[in-house]
Amino acid sequence: MTEAQAARGTNPWLALFALLVVGIFNYADRFLVTGLVGPLKETFQVGDGFIGLLMGPAFVLLFVAAGVPIARIADRRSRVKIIALGCVMWSACTVATGLAVSPWQIALARVGVGVGEAAFAAPAYSLLADFFRPERRGLAFAILGLTTYIGQIAGQAGGPAVAAEYGWRTAFWGLGAAGLTFGLILPLIVKDPPRGGRVAPSATIPFRELIATLRAAPSYLLMALAFGLGSLSGVSFGFWGPEVFARAYGVDPVVAKSTFAGYFGIAGLTGMLAFGAVTDRLSKRSMQWPLRLGAIALFAATVCVLAATWAPSLTIAKALAIPSGLMGGGWSIGFLATLAYVLPDRFRATATALFLAATTLLGFFIGPWAAGQISQSLGNDAMSLRIGLSVTIPAGFVAAALAWIAMRRVEADRERLAQAAGDPGSPM
Repeated sequence: MTEAQAARGTNPWLALFALLVVGIFNYADRFLVTGLVGPLKETFQVGDGFIGLLMGPAFVLLFVAAGVPIARIADRRSRVKIIALGCVMWSACTVATGLAVSPWQIALARVGVGVGEAAFAAPAYSLLADFFRPERRGLAFAILGLTTYIGQIAGQAGGPAVAAEYGWRTAFWGLGAAGLTFGLILPLIVKDPPRGGRVAPSATIPFRELIATLRAAPSYLLMALAFGLGSLSGVSFGFWGPEVFARAYGVDPVVAKSTFAGYFGIAGLTGMLAFGAVTDRLSKRSMQWPLRLGAIALFAATVCVLAATWAPSLTIAKALAIPSGLMGGGWSIGFLATLAYVLPDRFRATATALFLAATTLLGFFIGPWAAGQISQSLGNDAMSLRIGLSVTIPAGFVAAALAWIAMRRVEADRERLAQAAGDPGSPM
């Protein structure tokens, strides 16, 4: 569908802005825990291992379990209403986090957050794929991707600032209340566009048949594994990096976290927008180019982030933050644009949810948790945390290689998946 057609319901750019706001609440909640590591450890007398549990497994388990069933519904029902309901749920659980009086109550609240946030990503990217044509999706996905870095800045810098004045519980309450409000009004702002494929929304492919179809698409499988390993590399550093700044350089925790969020976050925002524009331009030449660009950027980001982890001074760490953020913010755009290009509309939301489930297990479950466990076993100090991150960050090198291999199968797999969906002529 064209953007003009989509605009008959909701202007595509208004829809994108509304999804951007929802996504900021989504990621601010995730990063708020990393910004409040000190107060949480002090209040509940826990170590890095338990904090890693909050960052990873407590959030991820039901996020992954709920993601695919929710996406199956999104392939048939209103994606906007699903996102709105999810926003209300995770925001309510964010408020509940601020009410917790024991470590396990916080863990339970994080599980609820995971279920709610499972309703965002796959339906949101499916919506954008119907609002924007392939040659415009790179920029649209990049703008939506800004949620990661704006959320990081809000959670890692804004959270500690609020906590310093009003207490850590207030930070959770304020963020949750704002998300609740916006979730309730989202359906008044955005209406679902017509779906891009030729198949009626109710005609979903049987789940077993879908799994078999996706297994026969090597580029999809390789991109999922590569995206997961790349996320493992970047997310573990994104969650634990502020603690490295605080512990290694003797900086006040609030200052360290705002510095980290500012340097890496702003560079990431810039990188994401720049790569979005470049991806759109390169996609006109060949749809192999977005993934090629993503692989190169991921390799470079991994080098820079590993160097930043071991920087001998705060000055050098801040200098390395610029290329780390630029490359780290941009590499995912090529992956997501290629994914939307390869997948037909008939099962785009479900296949995207499966893709994100695999990547979330690697990136958000294993990454932060593994780094935290290694750090706790070695002493809960700056050196132990650097060692933990040095185990997880190099996964980005493997991810870049897998993406490079997947690049050569994109066109063949797109045709195969379109035929499986019964819509070989789809322009989407």
